[in-house]
Amino acid sequence: MDDLTALRELHDDVPQLTDDARAAARVRLQRAVLQERRPHALSRRLMLRATVAGTAAAAVAGGIVVAVGRDGGTDASRMTPLSAERLLRTAASRSRSSETGLRIPRDDQYLYTKTYITRTYVKGKRTKTWTDQSWMSVDGRKPSWREEYGKVHHDPPLGKHEVRWPPTEYAELAKWPTDPDKLLDVLRMADKDSPTAGRMAFVNACMLMMGPRVMPPGLEAATFEAVAKLPGIKLDHHDVDALGRHGIGVSYPKVSFSFVFDPKTYAYLGLRLKGSSPEKIDGAWRQTHWYYEMRGLQESGVVDRIGQLP
Repeated sequence: MDDLTALRELHDDVPQLTDDARAAARVRLQRAVLQERRPHALSRRLMLRATVAGTAAAAVAGGIVVAVGRDGGTDASRMTPLSAERLLRTAASRSRSSETGLRIPRDDQYLYTKTYITRTYVKGKRTKTWTDQSWMSVDGRKPSWREEYGKVHHDPPLGKHEVRWPPTEYAELAKWPTDPDKLLDVLRMADKDSPTAGRMAFVNACMLMMGPRVMPPGLEAATFEAVAKLPGIKLDHHDVDALGRHGIGVSYPKVSFSFVFDPKTYAYLGLRLKGSSPEKIDGAWRQTHWYYEMRGLQESGVVDRIGQLP
């Protein structure tokens, strides 16, 4: 028996890798390649510079390059770049795998979320932080208690003809399609051939992820897969989420929002946005005091009353 035959038979006894395992393996491979290339005589500072320079070059070329075979193995002859589409599809697979035992809320319950927000102003690098908690009525028929940048809002029940966009009521979200193509049509809110349809879809996807973070099964994954179909999405390799965790962002041209994912597991970390505060100058309101803001979900769940924790 030759070595190749033995290797094939050994592979047959190994179970298929999960998407999370493959993602982790790719990261370990990338680190191993960088480590192997480092001359042992170089100083630690010089090695750090070389690694940063190599990572930046890979980002400019279109993404971090890893070797991935069809079966999840590695092969130097098959080099696949990490694209925004690939990241989103992996994040979708991870989202589906984490939905086991997902609790379906009753209409009389509340959706609890705890969000950490950090805002860093471009001028002066001054930083402000908030930890917001919210209890949103599942069906919208009871008052809700919501914090926004530390300020408490007592939201009355929705009126008979009132609607929110995107919906916050679980039953309304449950009506949304989990087929990525159909969901993309919903997110576009316009003819798919419109020049602004892609931008509209990306913004609505961000707004959906900013809402109650207890979603019907498959909706979060379908959102990532729908966004993956948008031409023009790109990776931002140096994002940092609200909790200080380094991440990889996915953005769209001329949109101030971007999704942020864990660079190792591709778990969804939160949203990053660029904004400004208005200021009245010479009798006219102008957008000044530009800042970058990160919103990271710390906790979410279903509870029976306002003030209760999951």
